[in-house]
Amino acid sequence: MTVSADFTSLTGRFRGELLAHCYRMLGSVDEAEDLVQETYLRAWRSYDGFAGRSSVRTWLYRIATNVCLTAIERRGRRPLPSGLGAPAEDPQAPLVVAPEVAWLQPFPDALLAAEQEDPAAVAVSRAGIRLALVAALQYLSARQRAVLILRDVLEWPAAQVADLLGTTTTAVNSGLRRARAQLAQVLPAEDELAEPGEPDRRALLDRFAAAVETADANALSELLRQDVALEMPPVATWFAGRPAVVRFVGANLLIGPGRLRLVPVMANGQPAFAVYQRQSRDAYHAHAVLVPTVTAAGIARIVAFQSPGLFASFGLPHEDGGTAAGRAPAQDPAGVPWPR
Repeated sequence: MTVSADFTSLTGRFRGELLAHCYRMLGSVDEAEDLVQETYLRAWRSYDGFAGRSSVRTWLYRIATNVCLTAIERRGRRPLPSGLGAPAEDPQAPLVVAPEVAWLQPFPDALLAAEQEDPAAVAVSRAGIRLALVAALQYLSARQRAVLILRDVLEWPAAQVADLLGTTTTAVNSGLRRARAQLAQVLPAEDELAEPGEPDRRALLDRFAAAVETADANALSELLRQDVALEMPPVATWFAGRPAVVRFVGANLLIGPGRLRLVPVMANGQPAFAVYQRQSRDAYHAHAVLVPTVTAAGIARIVAFQSPGLFASFGLPHEDGGTAAGRAPAQDPAGVPWPR
């Protein structure tokens, strides 16, 4: 076996979970892919000196984490609109667009499935990529993110994390306590985000898609929690509360039946939609990736990433000329198709 083949056979199976790790650290799929490439390049260059004092997985995580720490030092955090200010009070006021902000991005689950076929490895990769958690991680310092991800998401022992970060176990435990306390201030409580059972979740999402596609604001309103929030990066303006959200959506998006088409996808380990907007008589064009947070009490948050460029990472075309009945069903984390 050649050195190149040996390196690939030893390291290739970790690419998916390293991609997820870099995404958790940075909140950007684009940057995560670049940094995974940088990780493998550095690993290849130092492969001759790898003496096996740690596992290949630990060695790669050490390189990837250091690459991420350096990248975070060069720029600030990636927020959602709710992380920059209070919600707008008037749904009819002009929107503030902020293309200069490096916004948080959604993570296409299809990237993990494409990287590895081992279900256990995919499960490890999907852990800790829920949108609410990744958004909350952005409030932590770079090293706090690393400590919390390695300890609480990947469940590494404190001594192993200390060795990877070149610090002490005491420092890791102290940093973890501070990170958890800070995260608790910005992350919704688990009971507030408790999901309904699978049949109820699928039924709610099916009704949600139907309400949007038929432009039925009343039907949509029935599915939303009273405290629902709507965010639409790169629009910095966001809304909170069912009346404001329904009023804005009804006036700006639900203009007429058939104007929008929703295609099920999986983003951040949760059901989501790719939204196509009709711009001519027959053609629908990429508009937004919509990630709803579904709870037992209804939809708690809708984040509509208005970036058509994201569609390629979800394996979707920029233009959709097909019918809703012709869609291929997306897969939920258990590998089961969820509603068309």
